[in-house]
Amino acid sequence: MKFEEKLQELRKGKGLSQEALAELLNVSRQAISRWESGLSYPETEKIITLSEIFGVTVDSLLKDGEVKYDKENIYYEPYWVARGRHYEYKSKRFLFGLPLVHINVGWGAKKAKGIIAIGNIATGFISIGFISTGLLAIGLLGTGIISLGILSVGLLFALGVISIGTFAIGAVSLGLVTLGAVSIGRYSVGAVAVASRIAVGDHAYGHIAVGRVAEGVRVFIENTPRQQTYNTSNIFSTVSREEVRKAIFQEFPNIKQWIVNFTTMFLR
Repeated sequence: MKFEEKLQELRKGKGLSQEALAELLNVSRQAISRWESGLSYPETEKIITLSEIFGVTVDSLLKDGEVKYDKENIYYEPYWVARGRHYEYKSKRFLFGLPLVHINVGWGAKKAKGIIAIGNIATGFISIGFISTGLLAIGLLGTGIISLGILSVGLLFALGVISIGTFAIGAVSLGLVTLGAVSIGRYSVGAVAVASRIAVGDHAYGHIAVGRVAEGVRVFIENTPRQQTYNTSNIFSTVSREEVRKAIFQEFPNIKQWIVNFTTMFLR
């Protein structure tokens, strides 16, 4: 068996795509394709790294014949690669064709892709980076199912200075259920709350609007002087929680109980 045949067999056996192997070696996918086609061969440094990734001896990888597994290296542990101000960590264990952990930080657009990814640009099930994408994304710009960031976009939950999600919390929040200084959604609570159904805030605009300044079909006005609300756990003291809840169920009989609890949590 020749080198190119071994490489292809080992890669597939590890569950890696050409692209995934290329990322581990810091080369292009085309380079992997040329190696597997026998059109070119990797540098010595890359051959050593290949032997570590697949847990085989360098000799058996290069010479014709069957590969021999290196018992000391077959369960090779993750390692750090340092290049000046660039630090990279890649796990040798894989899941769904991705390294279990990939950390890639330094100057420039350093990309990390793995089950757990930490990098300037990170993509993974759990990702942390300046720009992060994943199931759980944390970063300056985060996009994911659950997202935390300065600018946060989450399919389910978003928390950030500016947040967009089904459930969004932020200085400026947009979504289905929102909480923020400026809150815009279907059900919104905030200093300024704008909602298609229920809005609760200092300034509230919605079908049901509760606030000091409120506009809507059903309006509840808070009249307590501001200084008096500082000494109470309820921001709204003159608006009855039960009256608002009654109005909500009258207007939206199929509404979820937790949404009612959320939108009326600051009422007395």
